[in-house]
Amino acid sequence: MKRRIVMSMLAGATLLASSLLGAAPARSADVPAEFGTDWHDPVTAAPPVTKPSGKSCQVTVAEARFRDFTPYKGTYTPPDGCGERWSKVVLRMDGKVKGRQFDRLGYLHVGGVEIFRTSTPEPSPDGIEWSVEKDVTRYSDTFRRGQDVEMLIGNVVDDTYTGIIDVKVTLTFYAARPAANATHPAANATRPPTAAARSATPDRVLTLQNGTVSTPRNSERIVAEVYATGSGGGCEEFWYLSAPDPAPYSCKAGDGPYREVQIEVDGQLAGIAAPFPHVWTGGWSNPFLWYVTPGPRAFDVKPIEYDLTPIAGLLNDGRPHRVEVSVVGVPAGQSGWSAPVNVLVWQDAKSAHVTGRLTEHKAGDLANSSTYTPGSEHRVDTQGGHRLTVGGYVDTSHGRVTTTVRRSLANTSTHRWTDGENLDALDATWKDDQSVTVDGRGPARTTRTRLTYTMDGSITIGAGDRLRTVLTLGDRAAVGTTRAGGRIAWSWLDDTVEGDASWTLNVPRDQRHAVGTTSERYRLYGSAGCYDRSLTSVQGLLTEDRRGC
Repeated sequence: MKRRIVMSMLAGATLLASSLLGAAPARSADVPAEFGTDWHDPVTAAPPVTKPSGKSCQVTVAEARFRDFTPYKGTYTPPDGCGERWSKVVLRMDGKVKGRQFDRLGYLHVGGVEIFRTSTPEPSPDGIEWSVEKDVTRYSDTFRRGQDVEMLIGNVVDDTYTGIIDVKVTLTFYAARPAANATHPAANATRPPTAAARSATPDRVLTLQNGTVSTPRNSERIVAEVYATGSGGGCEEFWYLSAPDPAPYSCKAGDGPYREVQIEVDGQLAGIAAPFPHVWTGGWSNPFLWYVTPGPRAFDVKPIEYDLTPIAGLLNDGRPHRVEVSVVGVPAGQSGWSAPVNVLVWQDAKSAHVTGRLTEHKAGDLANSSTYTPGSEHRVDTQGGHRLTVGGYVDTSHGRVTTTVRRSLANTSTHRWTDGENLDALDATWKDDQSVTVDGRGPARTTRTRLTYTMDGSITIGAGDRLRTVLTLGDRAAVGTTRAGGRIAWSWLDDTVEGDASWTLNVPRDQRHAVGTTSERYRLYGSAGCYDRSLTSVQGLLTEDRRGC
């Protein structure tokens, strides 16, 4: 948005940031007329990671001050005193920065496995601190051995952009209790073979080697995860705003803004997904929207997951198989997407070799239409979508298990702008619906996941170079699991952020006269309980922190 004026300049990206600071929300009488030189530390309404009681051990994984594009390199050693099996592993990153700096994107690799991707807040002159927590129990296999560590938050520090990003990352391991009487048994303690597909923690975590992966021959469930982000300061950071070639817009893409993240195995389409439309903390030309409350997922980038179990029988032949990720819609030769892959594997402990075959593969035609309508207000209307069904079985020690994955994508958007882009507006919705049916011994189990992402906002530049951004972002997920026609688990999530901020362009920082109100409501309901929290900040002060349920 308005790239010629304000570019996020991301260098490469969950905030539990300051959510328990202890400071009470400001009274309305205390709210200043405009932003000053300091503001509340970043905070989100998302729930903190739940932690088991009992013994825990902490390991520092990385500690660095990022001022350029030199990655931190170190080593990881497993914790001493909490055993080799853990009920939970929690990552925490503590950061601080002061001065002036753009938002930056970062990653953390342990043993080559990407366990965390994040972006950073933009600082105040007086400095801010923030923290992010993430449940990383699924990477327990990686944490059992000493590993190389690499972390990078690419940054530029010079006479103008003075902020050095100072971070520390720790892992806290919670010791498992004996399974017979444990509230929190080991994440992947010894379990009956039929439990393999239900366990949340894989037995192995693999990375690609020269673009290929070799799975253990007794793999019975395989999931690929891809940390896909459009970034780097170019147009793919704002991919949802790109316009087809005939349109007079600053970011062009021949086929328009439709994007789809595809994964192929040995050249055959194995999974499709809608990318999340991240808005980083300099996004939509208005960092004043995000100083206190970032957009959804900005500080905890979640990976896309692809269930590859239908082709597990093919992958289990002991040979390397090529895995490729591509993003539909990116103009040829244009960079801007990062998509590292982890492969999570659940094994059949009682089988040396799990065989199987692919029984169904049906890919629909990819629909992608962007229509440009010229006028005093230019307009691009986009409709896109795709369907894929993949089914197959594996013959395990506990019988034949058939898995069928159905995924359906849909995107609609309307993009409007005027000459000079002094009005730039978007109203867009992305839907990513998936069902996974597992049919083996006992009644079939189906899990349906419906993801919906929304973006509705505008930038206007009025008299006196006054820029105003009004924006609403939505991240919603409905998940339900049924067995034998009855629902056995469900959850519903709605994370909505709304903001309205304005400031004066082309003047020194102390003359911007910036004002802004941002609010977030995070609601999570389901069979596991209820969580509801609302935050509001005005001119950088937290004015509301309300909890429901």
